[in-house]
Amino acid sequence: MFNSGEEARKIFECLIHPVKPDKFFRELWERKPLLVQRHMAQYNDGWFSTAELDKILREENIQFSTNLDVTTFTNGQRETHNPVGRAFPSVVWDFYQNGCSVRLLNPQTYSRNVWKLLSVLQEYFNCCVGANVYLTPPGTQGFAPHYDDIEAFILQLEGRKHWRLYSPRTDNEVLPRLSSGNFSEKDLGKPILDTVLDPGDLLYFPRGTIHQGNCMEDTHSLHITVSCYQKNTWGDLFEKMVPRALQIAIDEDVEFRRGLPREYSSYMGIANSDMDGAPRNLFLKKVEQLMVRMIQHLPVDSACDQMAKSFIHDSLPPVLSDAEKAFSVHGSGEHWDKEKMCVVGTAEMEPDTTIKIIRKGILRLLTEEDEVRIYHSLENTRLYHEIEPTFIQISSEVAPAVEYLIHSYPKYVTVESLPLPSIDQRIDVASMLYEKGLLLTGEQLLPLDEDSS
Repeated sequence: MFNSGEEARKIFECLIHPVKPDKFFRELWERKPLLVQRHMAQYNDGWFSTAELDKILREENIQFSTNLDVTTFTNGQRETHNPVGRAFPSVVWDFYQNGCSVRLLNPQTYSRNVWKLLSVLQEYFNCCVGANVYLTPPGTQGFAPHYDDIEAFILQLEGRKHWRLYSPRTDNEVLPRLSSGNFSEKDLGKPILDTVLDPGDLLYFPRGTIHQGNCMEDTHSLHITVSCYQKNTWGDLFEKMVPRALQIAIDEDVEFRRGLPREYSSYMGIANSDMDGAPRNLFLKKVEQLMVRMIQHLPVDSACDQMAKSFIHDSLPPVLSDAEKAFSVHGSGEHWDKEKMCVVGTAEMEPDTTIKIIRKGILRLLTEEDEVRIYHSLENTRLYHEIEPTFIQISSEVAPAVEYLIHSYPKYVTVESLPLPSIDQRIDVASMLYEKGLLLTGEQLLPLDEDSS
């Protein structure tokens, strides 16, 4: 039985092999780098290649700055050399021949294998997973030392690259929410890791880790950086939660609507921060009491729903297998028969039809603007935020059926087992979700024209 969560776990295990995920998250995640030197040059084969980059440049409308950068880092200066317009292959390769690094910013839009890798990993991390591809000429460096706001997994694909990693300079730069500017050598301390990646190797480092990489003199380098956990922190959750909690507290608790003390400005404020007296102490005590009361109004589940809704919008659509298409609206059902000159394959849900959600992380059920909505990523494109968030509005009466399907995954359940009052309602809901592409059936629906024969 296919389980997208299990598939995601296996892909991540393969990504960091031979390190086990439990050890990785217990000892390394958000803490320190991981270097995996496999001595297996083919281990990362298939994800991307320089030949595929050339093919993309020839077949796709790749735009400088939007999709691709050409950069150099020489004599301590980082420069971007992007012209305006399309990145024609001959132009890009001329930049490369003259020592420029090439960065493809959204390979998942053009590479099916990268799309599949990221779409699976996003189910594992439950957040947006992105990627950049970097091609560096021999003996050059394309980027200045800097740190990023993402967890980085570097997969060395071709050639070799020399990497140096440095600890964050201050506590404020540990797990930063924004990437840094460019650093000079005098800004850096002693490297915590100085290594060369060969094809098949992996390098992980947490956000905030200062890093720089230069190519060896005798070979080019191609690597893909898989990134995740950008703005996916407790702080980001609280940004959604606390303002709403305050508004609820003001609406529902009269203590938040009482007036401030008449003379509070005479003992509060920066100019009075060193004062120590009863009025000031009472004021601070009152603030503390109100903060405790506000916590009681924290809409934790609602804020988590909003984080999940953002993730659904950020997500790549799933890469469906031929089997998934055959057992869903994506590849089954009505179609035109050119021999019979009519529509054939009409099929309907039956009470004993078995169904399940097509992927574990593809949808989110939430209440918003006094409506019950199913947000889903099925209609997202491979271009980030190309379309607005997609949702289906449903009645609150049928929401339990959707919850049942969510909680039942990866098991198939029968249509008649959906927790709704009548069999007609169960069939209607199952049919609607199937026609929206959100359900798989356990067996191919039998066309009515075959059934009648």
